[in-house]
Amino acid sequence: MFAVVSSGGKQYRVEAGSTVVIDRLEAEPGASVTLDQVLLISDGASLTVGQPTVAGAVVRGTVLAQGRGPKIVVFKFKQKAKYRRRTGHRQYLTSVRIDAIEPAGGVADEKPKRARRAKAAVKEA
Repeated sequence: MFAVVSSGGKQYRVEAGSTVVIDRLEAEPGASVTLDQVLLISDGASLTVGQPTVAGAVVRGTVLAQGRGPKIVVFKFKQKAKYRRRTGHRQYLTSVRIDAIEPAGGVADEKPKRARRAKAAVKEA
């Protein structure tokens, strides 16, 4: 099962157990967070697309760390005018481990369904 969530104006494809680095959230490391802007949910067999979001669906996660991204150098200049400006920027980021994807029905999926199907296929063979 995977979902597409929106946070900080960007969209992220997440699965249960994965780690995603998103724009800064106001939460301490170890705190639980809920991402309620779920745009799409897929469980392998069915696909639910929100208009614009899936009603009642949430993605729950745990904050692992707060940090900053790499430095981006911004250099402006104009030819033949001796105009040069050099500045930098480092974005504040939050690392989040996705614990569960809860569709509108409220049933949590904590493990990817592909692993479950693989076990079922082995039992049948």
